[in-house]
Amino acid sequence: MRQELARAGNGYRKSPTLLGSRLLTVVQLFMLLVALAAVPASGAPIRNPRLANLQIEIWPEYDRPAALVILRGRLAPDAALPADVSLRIAAASGGPSAMAYSAAEGGNLLNLEYEKSIAKDFITLRFKVPERSFHVEFYEPFPTGTPARSYSYAWPGDLRVDQLRVIVQEPAAASNFSVQPNLATTATGQDGLRYHSAELGAQEAGKQLNVIVSYSKTDSRTSTQILQPKIPESAKAPAAGSPAVGGSDDVTKGVLIFVLALSLLIGLGTGIIWWRGRERTSEPKVGTAGACSKCGAPRDASDRFCAKCGARLK
Repeated sequence: MRQELARAGNGYRKSPTLLGSRLLTVVQLFMLLVALAAVPASGAPIRNPRLANLQIEIWPEYDRPAALVILRGRLAPDAALPADVSLRIAAASGGPSAMAYSAAEGGNLLNLEYEKSIAKDFITLRFKVPERSFHVEFYEPFPTGTPARSYSYAWPGDLRVDQLRVIVQEPAAASNFSVQPNLATTATGQDGLRYHSAELGAQEAGKQLNVIVSYSKTDSRTSTQILQPKIPESAKAPAAGSPAVGGSDDVTKGVLIFVLALSLLIGLGTGIIWWRGRERTSEPKVGTAGACSKCGAPRDASDRFCAKCGARLK
């Protein structure tokens, strides 16, 4: 009888192997749920390092009928290098026009590789910064068809910032200019344009900051077009007392003919020398696209900044 009860009892007992297997399954499921919770949603920023400072510059209608936005960030001293950064910009921008990094603030800028993904109203840029400072530029379109114009930029707060500074460039030929938040400091740059700036202190991660720029402008040209150097009036007409071309003075005519003939001979000789030297010139390197206008160093077609001097390439 006892043996039969023992057999019946054994039928209700779980074997140690089965219990261990089920416990392992529960643990694995729990770890999987934790891992899934740690993965960010599509388009959301990854875990970012802290920034010691961030400078946001907005240049409306500078060289395009759009707003040029420049983000100059510097990682905090305790951030490990290289640092993984995820940053969102407006989807309407189509992506960055330039990405760069440098070892020091204001140092030579070097091209920075990045990956991008689009989700809703944002383009998420993911990049690895090998040095402390990084530089991002993009253009965001806004309506410029009427005299009353307004542009709004939203800093999404993807990174915590110890010190945030905002600079807004006032377009050439603009009037009734205003910006929110109030940028009390105003100065005129070397380019002749007025700049409005302010230190806004620390910004927590996840806190959005809106910068709204409003002004009136009837000139459809950009600031660079308006500020192009004009030909002096003195260069358009001969100076007073100078001999007029086609005058009756035989000496003047003779001098002009001599100078013209000499110029033609020099030009012809230069052309022959160039043509002969052209055949001996080596073929250009594959993948190059000219040289830096500042230092003359060769550049690739994909470069946005000179690898030698850091100048911005056009």
